[in-house]
Parts: sequence; C-alpha cells; structure tokens
Amino acid sequence: MRQTRRLPIIFAAVLSCCACGGGSGSAPAVPMPPPAGTTSISNVQGTGASSPLAGQDVSISGIVTGDFQEDDADDSNNLGGFYLQQEIPDADPLSSDAVFVFDGNNPPVPPVDVTVGDLVNVQGTVKEHFGETQISSPTVSVVGSGTVQATDVNLPSPDVITNSDGDPIADLERYEGMLVRFPQSLSVTDLRDLERYGAVGLSQGGRLYQFSNSNAPDPAAYEAHRESVAKRSIELDDGLRNENPSAVKYLAAGNAPGYSIRTGDTVADITGNLRFSRGSGGNGDEAWRLVPGSDVRFESANPRPGAPVVAGNMRVASFNVLNFFSTVDSGQAVCGPQGRDNCRGADSSEELDRQLAKTVSALEMMDADIVGLIELENNDTASLQAIVDALNARLGSSAYAFLDTGTIHDDVIKTGFIYKTATIALAGDFALLDRSIDSRFNDARNRPALAQTFRVSSSGAIVTVVVNHLKSKGSSCDADGDPNLGDGQGNCNQTRTNAAAAIVDWLATDPTGSNDPDYLVIGDLNAYTREDPLTAFESAGFTNLLGSRADPYSFVFDAQAGALDHAIVSSSLAPQVAATIEWHINADEPPLLDYNLEHGRDPALFDADSPYRASDHDPVIIGLDPTN
Repeated sequence: MRQTRRLPIIFAAVLSCCACGGGSGSAPAVPMPPPAGTTSISNVQGTGASSPLAGQDVSISGIVTGDFQEDDADDSNNLGGFYLQQEIPDADPLSSDAVFVFDGNNPPVPPVDVTVGDLVNVQGTVKEHFGETQISSPTVSVVGSGTVQATDVNLPSPDVITNSDGDPIADLERYEGMLVRFPQSLSVTDLRDLERYGAVGLSQGGRLYQFSNSNAPDPAAYEAHRESVAKRSIELDDGLRNENPSAVKYLAAGNAPGYSIRTGDTVADITGNLRFSRGSGGNGDEAWRLVPGSDVRFESANPRPGAPVVAGNMRVASFNVLNFFSTVDSGQAVCGPQGRDNCRGADSSEELDRQLAKTVSALEMMDADIVGLIELENNDTASLQAIVDALNARLGSSAYAFLDTGTIHDDVIKTGFIYKTATIALAGDFALLDRSIDSRFNDARNRPALAQTFRVSSSGAIVTVVVNHLKSKGSSCDADGDPNLGDGQGNCNQTRTNAAAAIVDWLATDPTGSNDPDYLVIGDLNAYTREDPLTAFESAGFTNLLGSRADPYSFVFDAQAGALDHAIVSSSLAPQVAATIEWHINADEPPLLDYNLEHGRDPALFDADSPYRASDHDPVIIGLDPTN
C-alpha cells in the first residue's frame, strides 16, 4: 500500500508561521534556510553535461515543481520520481537550479508522497541516467511549502550540442529539470513517436521542411540547416516511463470536438519540467523533453482535408500504398517472383482486411480516372486484383480495372495501374524501362519504370503515364560508388539521377508506340524538389508540377516535410494541365491510425471508412484537359 504523506512533527511550528517562497497575506514570504551541510542544486548540476558530483552522496533542499511519482493517486504522470528546484536561483546562468529525484517504483520502503509546492529535504546519491542528472536512493522529508515561478524559454536556442547519436540538438542544459514556460506558438512537426513513446515533436517558427525541398544541394548550407532545425526543436513528452501506453495522451488533445492531432497544428504557452532523456527508458531519440504537469490543448491549424477538388475533366493520381501485399507476412520468406523474399505489409488476415479497407476508402474519395500505385506486392495479379475487387464492391459496379503486367522484374514490390473503365481505355501495350534498355537505369536499386498509354473514351485524346519508384535514401549505395555526399540529398543520389536521365531518353523513343509526345511521369522518386533527379527532368524540358511551390510535401521524415512524390509533364502536355494538388491525408497523420495492430494498439482507433493514414505518403492528383 502506498505510504500516505505525513509531515514530521518537528516542523509543525515552522509550517504554522511560514509559507515558504510564496507567503500568505501582505507580508512577503521569507525562504526557510536549508539545513546545515546542504549542497545547492545548482552545484549538483554544474555547468556541464554531467554533474561534477556524480557518484557522491549529497543533501539538497528545494520546492517540488513536478510530481511524477509512481503508485500515487495520479497515474497519468509516472516517471518514478519528482523534480526539485531551489527557491533562490544561483547567480550563474549556465547552471540549472533543479534536479530529478528518482524514488523508483515498488521500492522496499514506500517513498514519501510529495506534491507540487512542497518544500523538501533530500539525501541521496548523484547519478547520471541516460544523460539526465538524478538523485537516487533518496531519503525524503517534506518540511514546508513554497512556490517557484516558471522560467521563460524561447526558441531557437543560441547554441546546439551533439547527442550520443551524433545528432545536433538544442543546447538547453542550463534549464535541465527546471520548471520552464515556452510562451511562443510551437508547431507540431513529428508524430512518429506518439504511439510508442508518447512524444510529439514541436518546432518554433512553423513546421520544418527538408533542406533540399527548397534549396540547391550544398554540404555547408545543409549542415547549417541541421543546426537551425535543432535550435528550433523540442519534444513534448507524456510523462510516462512505460512504452505504448494504453491511453495516448496527446492524440485527441485539441480545442474542438472530434479533434485528432496532425502535423502542422500548433500549441502555445506550455509549461512543464525540462528533462534530457531518450523517452520511455532507454529507447527513443535522445533529446530535450518538456513534461507538462497539466493538460495541453492544441490548435487545429492544419485540419484534415475533405474529398479532393481538382480542376480538369480527367484526373490522374500517384499513390504509394505502403507495401500492400495480398500475402500475409507470416515471417517466412515466401514472397517475390521467386517466392524466396521476406514479405511486407500486413502481419495477419485482420491487418490485411484493415489495410485493404482504408486503401479503398482513400481511392474511392480520390475518384481518379487513372491511379499509379506504388509498393504493391510483386505477384502475378493478386495484389492488384484484391484492390480492384474491393473497390468495385464498394462502388457496386465494375468501375475499375487494372493493367495486367504480371510480375515485374525480381524485386519484392512493383508499381501498377488501375483505371476507370467508363472513362478510360488502354491504348496499346505497356513498356518497361530497366538496365536492358539503358545501362544507366540500375534495376537492382530502382524498380523498373512502367509506362502505359491511355485513351480518354469521350474524346479519343491520349496520354502516356509513367509510374516510378526510384531507390530510397534509406540504405547505402557505397558499393556502387554512389556515397552520401552530405549535401542534403542522402544516399544513392547519383543512382536516382541516372535513372531520371534514362527515363527522359527512353520517353524520347516513344516506348509504347503512342505517336504522341504527351507524357506524365508520376510516382515516388525519393528525391526532394530541388535535388538532382528533378533537375535532370527540368533540364530536358519537362516541367515539375510541384516545382514552383514553396515547400510542397508528400512525406514527413526526421520531423521534416518534403515532396518525394512528383508529377512531371512533357512540354506538349504542360498546357493541358488544369491543376495539381497534394492531398494531405497521410503524411500529417499519426502512424497509430494506420492498419497495424502492433504494440498492443487499441483496435477501436481504426476507422475503415476514413482515408486518413491509409499510407505514409500523400497522393499527388493531377487534373488534365487532354486535347489530342
């Protein structure tokens, strides 16, 4: 049973005459002097990343500013201890005035139950825990009460430090453990860790964007960008030690009914304790985390979009469907054209049903005449057939058909097309670009480009659409002599650039025999807007339909948004483009709303009829008025 909070009898007289640090009535309060032999908390903290007193036993005194004890009445804030801050700040602005007191969970002797505002004496050992200075094995006495005013902290921070992962982060060491207030409006910039670690990435000055989304590649400028991002960023933490909490604290913490948090939303004037941690124990990113002691409310600055409104009498879309596999991933290497690759996507039939339902909800609302699909299981027809069958069952007709390419090359995933049978017809056969056509197109890294000419049934106009999935930035191409140059373009940039140049030259040969120069290149190019692959298209006279926009995006990675999915048109087709939109139904949504059931996720969070978080990439939708 949890020990109830008791005040030692020896301090009863003190409490009856003094409200330390705050006062009652008109007379100012007089802080109680700490016991003899007490070390100031600022001396415990020191001015460096680690305490100069680490490993030593100390006696400290201060006011509780954050109650995160476990096994008490409040089970929404459980970090295994509390934050203690000295009443009178020291004269050194580089040393923190607060520290975390770790009294553990289920210790042999139940700890004293403290509350915010208690004046507390603590004896214990100074330790560093994942970079946070703590007092462990403490003996705690509540001796009075008082108040500490939050210290205002404004971003960007003046400097950065490097964490143990080698990443730059804001230098906020001087505030470690302290009660701080961020008065500025901060933008939600990352929701990747919301489910597992209860963390929301926040940034000052608006949301964050990838460097090469609006800047030419450059190593020095890219490094300056990384530091700028670090100075502007902080994590909002849920105040829990356990991973994958049953109740996700910030998911619905909005200022309006039915709110669901999205990247781009804002929050202002938040107060809490500042800790340095990986979050939820030793996992997560090593960063500065603000742990509020009270509820946080977000402003819905980036509301969910409704059905897309796109000008033009013909609609073409690019849609990465996040590894849609008709084969359930049982952990066996049974996928791919040879049946010996690891499967991806759904890990159970229940997950597959959920994934298919949400994919179809997005496609139904998208209402495109032609859709280029990316990250399909590379089987004969099963992956495409499953999508078309479910979509037609939803629409009550044979509204859509798919282009039957069979398996394509030997990768475990492929691209494909579906199209509306009432408005679109196939014109001739499809064509594939791989290294047998052009040695610059490395099909061991890039998926083969798939081209098909379509005819508009009502007018007879034709357009050739090429769907692509180029090599990702996520793994090295050093073995191919294509290293990461540190200029913002990531791994394998030359591999993607060579592929783009090969696509341009291939289209000049009219690979589908269309006798028409109208080409629309779509798909996941894994390159941001100002990177070399996009430049290769533009240098050849193609137009990137997102290129003139300020920070377009279809994906969020490392808390920064950017456009990986593109729509690029030949010079003859450009005048026939009525509109292009990025339909932001996925990238801004928290991953915990997708089809997965991992980490003990609450199945009730899933909405099969909603398109939101059907994938991790946003669709790009192009409206055309074809004239020939």
